[in-house]
Amino acid sequence: MSADPTPDSARTTLSEPVTISKIAEAAGVSVPTVSKVLNGRADVASETRARVEELIRRHGYRRRRGPGGGRSSMVDLVFHELDSAWAVEVIRGVESVARSEGLSVVLTESGGAQTPRDDWVDAVLARQSTAVILVFSDLAPEQRTRLTARGIPFVVVDPAGDPGPDMPSVGSANWNGGLVATRHLIELGHRRIGVIGGPRHVLCSKARIDGYASALDSAGLTADPALVRYGDFHVESGRDRGRELLRLDDPPTAVFAGNDLQAMGLYEAARELGVRIPEDLSVVGYDDLPVARWMGPPLTTVRQPLTEMAEEATRMALTLARGGTPANLRLDLATDLVVRRSSAPPPAS
Repeated sequence: MSADPTPDSARTTLSEPVTISKIAEAAGVSVPTVSKVLNGRADVASETRARVEELIRRHGYRRRRGPGGGRSSMVDLVFHELDSAWAVEVIRGVESVARSEGLSVVLTESGGAQTPRDDWVDAVLARQSTAVILVFSDLAPEQRTRLTARGIPFVVVDPAGDPGPDMPSVGSANWNGGLVATRHLIELGHRRIGVIGGPRHVLCSKARIDGYASALDSAGLTADPALVRYGDFHVESGRDRGRELLRLDDPPTAVFAGNDLQAMGLYEAARELGVRIPEDLSVVGYDDLPVARWMGPPLTTVRQPLTEMAEEATRMALTLARGGTPANLRLDLATDLVVRRSSAPPPAS
């Protein structure tokens, strides 16, 4: 049996109430050192920081807050990337709720990584943010521990993976969205329907494709693996995967694109190949970004309530910051099909 690597001092059971001085005594450090850890200061040795944070986590220590709550008037909003209209809708929702509460929003991009860097956590702790909203991202276990130890709540919008039962999150009914989008195309008479999903490992993408497959199955249609493609939710992948589908010997008469940006790319692929929308190819997107209604032709799409999702996530985070308990720690908001002119019956054979 391997030895327990936890320092003896970190296994110490402290008497109630737990104070900074008791944490310091158990960790074998000074009170100012514990205070530095609580404030996210960088000038603490990593081993010492880990020992103190483990004691804080195990004993549920929370700093006493003054009349102002002991927090800055800031909410941290973290994106894995910012280069899309999708992000603007989320920012609008967070900013709306934060502004109504007299809070400012600090915006961070993690450079495409699904988990923020550790120096980002240091910055959040240093400025004692009221709460953290993560978009399409997650936190490493040690990052969760550090934020929790300081009483800084976090909520994920549209989680990339399974957030787990203890991770507050807000998403949309992705499976039902994929089902409704595909069922719409089936009801128009399409039988050969392609799909361009997002990354294989991303939760919302898998759910939308599962909904697509379920719609085909319930209609007695066999899903053709050749018609399933995976992209990255960007315009370019919609164009590239769209070319692949439209160049098949037996191409689809309709495609469900995993988001509106990929639908835009599919439009470009169709133009390049002389395929008319919707006369030769019907297209359904997902998100209902403002640009969808201005595409040529206007895009039929599944409306994902992005702004509302961001608002709910911010309200949930602020409820947690005030010591409250949200009615639900996992919310999936409803989606709606918005029918425009990019979907029509298939061409006569």
